[in-house]
Amino acid sequence: MSQSYTVTAVTVVVLATVLVGGFGLRISRTTSDFYVASRTVRPALNAAAISGEYLSAASFLGVAGLVLLHGPDMLWYPVGYTAGYLVLLLFVAAPLRRSGAYTLPDFAEGRLESRAVRRLVSVFVVGAGWLYLVPQLQGAGMTLKILTGAPDWFGGVLVALVVVVAVAAGGMRSITFVQAFQYWLKLTALLVPALFLLLAWQGDGRPRVDLDLTAAVVVGRADHPLYATYGLIVATFLGTMGLPHVVVRFYTSPNGRAARRTTVIVLALIGAFYLLPPVYGALGRLYVPELPYGTDADAAVLLLPERAIGGLGGDLLGALVAGGAFAAFLSTASGLTMAVAGVLTQDVLPSRGVRHFRLATPLAMAVPLGGSLLVSGMPVADSVGMAFAVSASSFCPLLVLGIWWRRLTPPGAIAGLLLGGGLAFAATVITVSGVVRSGWPHALLAWPAVWSVPVGFLAMILVSLATRGRIPPGTNAAMTRFHLPEALKSGSRGGSASVSAAGAGEGTGSATGNGTGSAG
Repeated sequence: MSQSYTVTAVTVVVLATVLVGGFGLRISRTTSDFYVASRTVRPALNAAAISGEYLSAASFLGVAGLVLLHGPDMLWYPVGYTAGYLVLLLFVAAPLRRSGAYTLPDFAEGRLESRAVRRLVSVFVVGAGWLYLVPQLQGAGMTLKILTGAPDWFGGVLVALVVVVAVAAGGMRSITFVQAFQYWLKLTALLVPALFLLLAWQGDGRPRVDLDLTAAVVVGRADHPLYATYGLIVATFLGTMGLPHVVVRFYTSPNGRAARRTTVIVLALIGAFYLLPPVYGALGRLYVPELPYGTDADAAVLLLPERAIGGLGGDLLGALVAGGAFAAFLSTASGLTMAVAGVLTQDVLPSRGVRHFRLATPLAMAVPLGGSLLVSGMPVADSVGMAFAVSASSFCPLLVLGIWWRRLTPPGAIAGLLLGGGLAFAATVITVSGVVRSGWPHALLAWPAVWSVPVGFLAMILVSLATRGRIPPGTNAAMTRFHLPEALKSGSRGGSASVSAAGAGEGTGSATGNGTGSAG
C-alpha cells in the first residue's frame, strides 16, 4: 500500500477532528457545557456521538480479527456489543438521566448518600476507563506500523496528543460534534471498501471460505470454547451500561424520554455498523491467510483492500480504511478521556472547574499511554472484552439495584463493588500478566463475567439485607426522581416533599449538591 495515501488519510482525519472540535469550542462557555453539554444534545446527534465513541478499535479491527482467527463463534462479539444497549434501554437510560448527575460517582453519592461509595466508584471509573484506553492506543500504534512502517509507539502517542488537545479545549460540547462526525466516517470507511471487496470476491469466482482453517490457533479459547462464549455474552450484554464513556453521554440528554429515544437510535446505528466487520474477517481467510499464524490478525481490515483489489483502487480504499481506523481510536479515546478527566476533576484534584478539568485531561491519558507501550500481543477485542467484564461486575449491579431496589445500602454497594468488580479486575491483571495460560484456570480468569457478575449482585443484596438500618433516608425521594416522568414532576404543585425534592435535582445538574452544576 502506498504510504503517501495512508499518511494523507490519517492527516485529514486528525485535522478534521481538530476543526470540528474547534467548532464545539466556540460554543463551550460554561462548566455545564464542558461536563454534559448543558444537557441539550438532541437524540439524533447524541446517538451518533454515542455510536462514534462506542465503536472502538475492538469494533473496527478486533471483531474482524477474531472472526478470522476463530470463525463464526466470534459473531457473539458484535451481537453482545449491540444487545447491551437493549439492556441499557430497558433498565437504565431514562432513570439515569433523571438522576440529574454528571458522572457515575455523582449518581452513587446521590442515591446512597455516602462519600465512601462515591470514592470507590471513582476508583472503578478511572480503572475501567484506563483499561479500555490501552487497546485504543495499541491499535493506533499497530495501524501506523503496518501501513507506514512507523515505530510501535508513534500511533498511540499521536492519538494521545490529539485527544488531550480536543478534550481539554472544548469538553463535552466539542467532543459531541467530533464523535458524531467520526461515526459516519467510520461507517463509510468500512462500507465502501466492503462493497468493492465483495465485487472482487465475486469476480474471483466466489471461492469458498474455509471457516475451520484455524480452529485451534489460540489454545486458551480452544480449551473451553463454550464457557468462553458464555463469558463473552455476559460481559458484553451487561457491561455496556456501566462503561464510563457511554454512561456520561446519557447525562447530556434533555430528559429521560430523550435518553430512551437516543438509545433506540443507537441500536440502529451500531447494528448497521456491525454487519460489516464479519465480512472482513471471512474474506481475510481467503486473501490474507497468513495472519492467523502471526500476531496481527487485527490487521486483516487494513490489508484486505491491497490484497484483494490491488493497484490504485486498492491503495485508495486502504487509505480510506486507515482513516476510519484512526477515527475509531480518536473517538473512543476522546470519550474515555472525557469521562476519566471528569472524575479526576471532581474527586481527585483539590479544586473543580474548567481550569482543573483541563489539568486533569493529560493525567487521564498518561497512565494508559504508558500501559499501551508496556503491554502488547493480546487481540484488541479480547482486551476490550476484559474492560466489559469489569464494568459488568461492578457498575451493572450498582446501577440496576440502585435504580430498581429500595433496600440497597452503602455497605452493600461497597461489598458488591469490591467483590464483583475487584475480583474481575484481579482476573484481568493475572490474564494480561500471562501467569496462567491454559486449562480451566485460564478460562475462568480470561472470561470472569460468568462468575464475577453473580458475585457482585449477591454481595450487594446479602450485605444490604444484613444492614437494613443503613438504608439512606432520602431513598424515597431518589427513587421518585428516577422513575417519575419529568412532565409530572414539573406539573405537580403542592405535591409531596419527595416529588419536590426530585424535581429540584433536575435543576442543579448534580444529585450530590457538590456545586459543579451551579456554573452552568
